[in-house]
Amino acid sequence: MTLKELLKDWVSNITMSSFNDNSILGLALDSRDILKGYVFIALAGAKQHGLTYVDQAIDKGACAVVYDPAESEGVLAEHESFAQMIAVDELALKLGDIAARFYGNPSELMAVIGITGTNGKTSCSQFLSQMLDDCGIIGTLGWGEWNKLNKTTNTTPDALETQKILAELLKANKKTVAMEVSSHGLDQGRTNGVKFKGAIYTNISRDHLDYHGTMEAYLQAKLLLLNRTDLSFVVVNLDDLYRDKIIAAVPENVAIWGISLKQKTQPNCLCINAENILNKDDGIEFDLYYQGTKHRIKAPIYGDFNVENVLTVFTTMLAMGITESEAIKRLGRIKAINGRMERFGSDEDPLIFVDYAHTPDALDKVLSSAKKHCTEALWVVFGCGGNRDKGKRSQMGRIAVQWADHVIITDDNPRFENALDIVNEILVGCQDINNQVTSRKVEVIQDRAQAIQSVFARASAKDCIVVAGKGHESYQEINGIRLNFSDSQVINNALIARTG
Repeated sequence: MTLKELLKDWVSNITMSSFNDNSILGLALDSRDILKGYVFIALAGAKQHGLTYVDQAIDKGACAVVYDPAESEGVLAEHESFAQMIAVDELALKLGDIAARFYGNPSELMAVIGITGTNGKTSCSQFLSQMLDDCGIIGTLGWGEWNKLNKTTNTTPDALETQKILAELLKANKKTVAMEVSSHGLDQGRTNGVKFKGAIYTNISRDHLDYHGTMEAYLQAKLLLLNRTDLSFVVVNLDDLYRDKIIAAVPENVAIWGISLKQKTQPNCLCINAENILNKDDGIEFDLYYQGTKHRIKAPIYGDFNVENVLTVFTTMLAMGITESEAIKRLGRIKAINGRMERFGSDEDPLIFVDYAHTPDALDKVLSSAKKHCTEALWVVFGCGGNRDKGKRSQMGRIAVQWADHVIITDDNPRFENALDIVNEILVGCQDINNQVTSRKVEVIQDRAQAIQSVFARASAKDCIVVAGKGHESYQEINGIRLNFSDSQVINNALIARTG
């Protein structure tokens, strides 16, 4: 593909006349990734502009540099002598479409399902990858296929990386893709150029207000997923507070499917409900109702919120054209997800769960569900991340005290904040009516490994332990440094020590 072919819709004919007709061999956002014949996409970053690295890109063989003139004042002049400096207005928003063209519009040749919401995105994407034939995954745990994932930096990769991954999945003969779509990704145009066959809204609750500012702005970012002409169906959680706003934003020609644990229905909506939920030692059981038919579902996963996730996956299968009987059969394949209400230990140990819950709503759902599985005392070990929404910290402290018998507040990923300041903000929510911390049940052990080990030393075999906030993460981020750390590994080591 030549530059003219790649950029013909975004650059004027006069400018295009100066392009050479050489084929371009790749696109890169990072000058370190440039090879001879690549185009360097110089975007304005949070800390530095890509144009700062033009010389390095040219030295490595870049055949052209594409930039946004509105974001390049002060860093452009010294590089104007390079012949192939190409201005594209609103480059960040157009990059997805540019990259899609370069990679042959891979999403048009697969059924891509976008999964958004505050909680449940990862579980739904991973469950779908188990249920659907030849299904790829893009999300928090990585990209690829079930149990064979490559790392990604963000839940939703940048627009260029997204198209590159989709092209790789198509090359690997994937027919469908379950893609987690974050509010940041939507707001920053990372999914531009992706053709979505379906959209899933798991739920909307407080998250990322450090970025969006308000819940309304957060919701509006999520609703951008519906601004697609290619959608054929949307799955909505009818129990969610924002369901009406989501449904109102669905285009008229798009089929709406709904799921509910509260027997809710919606006009002009195909609804699937769950009743008679049982939380057992070996997982969940519930009755699934669809168009007057009842199915008893058993799954080796835990928590009422996972009933929502199973309903969502079942509904998506129906929307994709899989028959009811086949969809029910496939639900029997469901396996637990790393770091998502993941159970550890044996029947002789406390019931131990690791979960990624790092928002008030997620922690509330995890602890309320764990309480149902719990025979005696419920312990929770959790903290809050630094340099993120501070308003949720006291809320999470309040939720922990509400559900758990023993609350151990520890460090999460402090990042560049003082870890003790984060702890103190959590403790504000742990106060009683006399503004006293309920010391009977609340402790602070900032060393996360020590906190987990301390609970193991005290919990009885009939207790339940929830270690929340980091889930699958294999690091702890302190002052910009990622130190090796895994909740799961600490728990496994404690289990080994417990058995001798």
